[in-house]
Amino acid sequence: MRSEIRDNMRIDWDIPIVMSDGVVLRADVYRPPDDAAYPALMSYGPYGKNLLLQDGYPWQWKITLSEYADVASGSTNKYQSWEVVDPEKWVPEGYAVIRVDSRGAGRSPGVIDCFSPRETQDFYDCIEWVAVQFWCTGKVGLNGISYYAANQWLVAARQPPSLAAICVWEGFSDFYREAARHGGILCTFLGRWFPVQVASVQYGVGARGRRNPLTSMSVSGDVELDEGSLKGNRADIGQELIVHPFDDGYYEARTPDLSKVQTPLLSCGNWGGHGLHLRGNINGFMLAGSHQKWLEVHGGEHWTIFYTDYGRSLQLRFFNYFLKGEGDWDRQPRVQLQVRHPGEKFVQRAEMEWPLARTRWTKLFINPSALTLSMEPAVNASHRSHSALGEGINVLAAPADQDIEITGPLACKLWISSTSADADIFLVVRLFDASGEEVLFIGATERSAPIAQGWLRASHRRLDLQRSTPWQPYHPHLETEPLIPEQPYELDVEIWPTSIVVPRGYRLGLTILGRDYDHGKTGVPSPFGFEMRGCGFHPHDEPRDRPAELFDSTITVYGGGDRLSHLLVPIIPR
Repeated sequence: MRSEIRDNMRIDWDIPIVMSDGVVLRADVYRPPDDAAYPALMSYGPYGKNLLLQDGYPWQWKITLSEYADVASGSTNKYQSWEVVDPEKWVPEGYAVIRVDSRGAGRSPGVIDCFSPRETQDFYDCIEWVAVQFWCTGKVGLNGISYYAANQWLVAARQPPSLAAICVWEGFSDFYREAARHGGILCTFLGRWFPVQVASVQYGVGARGRRNPLTSMSVSGDVELDEGSLKGNRADIGQELIVHPFDDGYYEARTPDLSKVQTPLLSCGNWGGHGLHLRGNINGFMLAGSHQKWLEVHGGEHWTIFYTDYGRSLQLRFFNYFLKGEGDWDRQPRVQLQVRHPGEKFVQRAEMEWPLARTRWTKLFINPSALTLSMEPAVNASHRSHSALGEGINVLAAPADQDIEITGPLACKLWISSTSADADIFLVVRLFDASGEEVLFIGATERSAPIAQGWLRASHRRLDLQRSTPWQPYHPHLETEPLIPEQPYELDVEIWPTSIVVPRGYRLGLTILGRDYDHGKTGVPSPFGFEMRGCGFHPHDEPRDRPAELFDSTITVYGGGDRLSHLLVPIIPR
């Protein structure tokens, strides 16, 4: 370890923190140059505490600078790191900023096992270590995006005594339903993410990896291990998800009991976060046991808003109140929404609860033969078939006769049959302008995304009636119940929440597919080797999970008569 003063900060590099089993993790501490005690703002994760954001994530940094000039303002940006706070903006506010490399990652030795109980215990131990340092007041707050947010739910449920507040910025809270298997269907994101963003900075890569230009230290430790040793020091998360198709003990160990989260919390979600974080932020807010909890939902890219003046001022007010006893956070509305309009326009509004109490829950009935969504169900039954891997069917509502706001969770009651013993259902809520052109939005991970999406594997259709609501069906995902080919079945499909003001003359649409949505336009390359065309980083394309004999079938959708397929929409009165 070494200590120095740079840019009006005391920086302690590579401080050792000994875990309960003797493994030594490494942390960097940024604090004011005096030796006074300050509240601590901490993050713990696997992305390499010494990897500069500009070096590791250049295209994300380029977008940030081009669209949000305030991010770079007031900082040399020499200490920017992926999805954690900029110490140059937080240390002058009277905080000690701590970044810990999680076990097996960056400069911390050990075995990487993401979101595991061992990792959560390490996080707990790090919080309590920070609290007793001479430069800490004893109050510790947690802040960060994505991984640095999701693991906050886990450690907060363990109730560390020194944990005073958490800001969970776009972080999932249900490992099975939000990160691994949407509606029971395997999402291949984590299997692709791990080698690119985690294994690339694994402890033991050493000089073969990147170096921090400020310290000349290797991001991935000073030891160099061969590929066999590196592989032996990491759990294969992609393979684990394949061999665990049901919500079993593997997922239970990585999913917090939210009722045990008692810490004051600010949960910040993204309307474009379908496929990873949005559901977790909203459910985390609703289900956390804390009496002091707030929800904020915004738009834009997954990583940018956190760093902006808007995001940072929100976080600062929250932490000043709970870590310093200062400010006016007690007047903050329980729910703060950036209501979305076409053209990436957002209008801020304060609310008191979620879902909004004044919601007018509206059923739009599906007519398969007419391809319509309407307020009244068709008297006569009809059906329409499509190839599961083809274009699906698209049903449209009538043009809006006035501006209509849709804000909240959605759900779909869908009657289907399949020519095989199973079917994967992909639902996409879309918006079309007066000319019939689809209106796409900036999603959390791509530039062209639809309004909302939902998924369900038909053989996982069983509901947990105790945990289900009309607007959020809950499936336990504990077993497979095969379909009898050609026999109709009733499915209840959860669609993740959204916010959109539908302008007069625009039309709402619902597309029913047996594969991932594709908007048909030129896509943006992802860091994971595929082009993003509507489902961001989160495709469902693992053939071992979707064998052709089951999922390359013909699906029939039924509506009208006694099979009233419908989309449940949360309309907010004007």
